[in-house]
Amino acid sequence: RAAACEALGKHGEAAAPHLAAVAKCISDRESSRVRAAACEALGKHGEAAEPHLGGIAKRLQDEDEDVRKAAYNALKSHIEARGQAVAAAVRATKGVDVWSLARKVLDEIRQGSA
Repeated sequence: RAAACEALGKHGEAAAPHLAAVAKCISDRESSRVRAAACEALGKHGEAAEPHLGGIAKRLQDEDEDVRKAAYNALKSHIEARGQAVAAAVRATKGVDVWSLARKVLDEIRQGSA
């Protein structure tokens, strides 16, 4: 499953019809590698992945550090490319404290380290 997510992350628009399947992997209970790969793949798909941003945001609280980093990087990519859509998705996500993350990402963008 992780390899499939990684492959779909590399195939651009051709992978768009399969993003719902990738999004299901965000919640994989058996493998943190699968969860991280799903976040990374969705982070590469811009507007097509916007319906799945809430799921990515939930992974910011994952028990695995690699998953949290993958979710952070995916959201950062979307914030840079589509800030308004991410803000709407975050507002729709209940119970996840991503505002401190958003501030951190915006500070990094302002400082030019993005």
